[in-house]
Amino acid sequence: MTERLLANFCERTFLKLWSYPNPHNDDGNELCDLLAVFGKYVFIFFDRERPFLKNSNTDPLVEWDRWRRNVVDRQVKSAHGVERYIRSGRPIFLDAKKTVPFPIEIDLTEAIIHKIVVAHGAKEAVLLASKENVYGSLAIIYCDKEDNPSEPFQVKIDKQNPVNIFDTQNLSIVLSELDTISDFSNYLDEKIRAISTYDSLIYCGEEDLLGHYFKNFDKKEKRHVIGTKKSVENVFIAEGIWHDFIKTNVYQNTKRENQISYLWDELIQRTCQNFIDGTLSGNSDILRGDSAIFEMVKEPRFVRRALAKRIVEAIKIFPDVPEEFTRQVTYLQSFRPNVGYVFFQLRVSEALRRTSDYLDKRRMILQIACGAAKNKFPHLTKVIGIGVDAPKFSGNQNSEDFILLTCEKWSDEERTHYKDLNKDFGFFETAGRKLQYERVTKFVPPHSTVVKSPRLNSGTGRNDLCPCGSGLKYKKCCLQAGSVKK
Repeated sequence: MTERLLANFCERTFLKLWSYPNPHNDDGNELCDLLAVFGKYVFIFFDRERPFLKNSNTDPLVEWDRWRRNVVDRQVKSAHGVERYIRSGRPIFLDAKKTVPFPIEIDLTEAIIHKIVVAHGAKEAVLLASKENVYGSLAIIYCDKEDNPSEPFQVKIDKQNPVNIFDTQNLSIVLSELDTISDFSNYLDEKIRAISTYDSLIYCGEEDLLGHYFKNFDKKEKRHVIGTKKSVENVFIAEGIWHDFIKTNVYQNTKRENQISYLWDELIQRTCQNFIDGTLSGNSDILRGDSAIFEMVKEPRFVRRALAKRIVEAIKIFPDVPEEFTRQVTYLQSFRPNVGYVFFQLRVSEALRRTSDYLDKRRMILQIACGAAKNKFPHLTKVIGIGVDAPKFSGNQNSEDFILLTCEKWSDEERTHYKDLNKDFGFFETAGRKLQYERVTKFVPPHSTVVKSPRLNSGTGRNDLCPCGSGLKYKKCCLQAGSVKK
């Protein structure tokens, strides 16, 4: 039951394409409870449950020692073993018979491996032992581990070879709050940095460490951090930080504002499901990173909020010009400075939408828009195109096109090619249209009037010329006839 809970959370955070329950090693034995791999990141999960006998006649320290050894220490040891196995380059399989290889290749030269043990069963005993413990979470101590046993409900972890310890209470908190691969990996990376920096890192529950991380923003480095800039040897995070943080207006307003961001997730999830179902067309390699979807997954939650907001705004302002070839292109800036998005909407007659090669034409125009974006913004190394029939007028029948234009190297020939193709569209060339920059923050104060987002630019218009480049009016050329010249 707990393993299924873990799998459900990980499918939401890492998506089905990058998280795999119960993989096996080359001996046919189960490797771990769940393995998630995305880009250079590898997440090893172990999940164990054992009721803590709080009413037994056994000495509490003895009972704690027995529970910790079975639920935590053994899994920590196993996690170390799995890391060694993965780094050895030995094969991984999805089944015990070793007939289905693990579908994602792990680049051992760049791999960052995070080990996570989820320990269940002590919550009631923890709450009974301490009225000050809000969630019944285990206290964690990262230090130069000694052999002497820790106090009940305090887990000591060797700071030289750290493993993340979650429990029943804070697993759901952490994976709900850090529900993108970017947010989750950034948190664990910062945690590892803090563990290696201080002699000891001590906190009363993983949720309190998360609250400290959220509240502790380094403006100079532009990231959330754990610890302090002051010269200290030990960092202690007190009980109740998370409990107090989630009551703040800033946190609650941010959760409301983030609801729109899940539109971005829906686009990704729908395409991933099509891949799993075998209904996804095209030549992209979603699993291994050569795809628009792979790039979209990298966006953190607060940027997804901004991207989704501007997509919704672009949909709302799409003009109502019946029976005309109408298009709108919107540029959206990624969290990564050299990556941009083109959101393209198209409205044509129903007769044209029903032609067999209409989607090919839509993809062609989307690709032209992506090339035009690269010409407009030369610093871009990747442009991701998202193309749809204008949702405002397409009803329940719609589909999405995704294009990844890798353009770190952009020759004069390519620049001229897309410039020529763009002559009949004028994407990003509207006279008088200025680029506007906005700023997005992770947490949104209530009633804020300065909540800014990545630069997003829209251009809308009726195109009187056929997109094939003939120079003829579209009603008299090949678009109306149902084909596009190439």
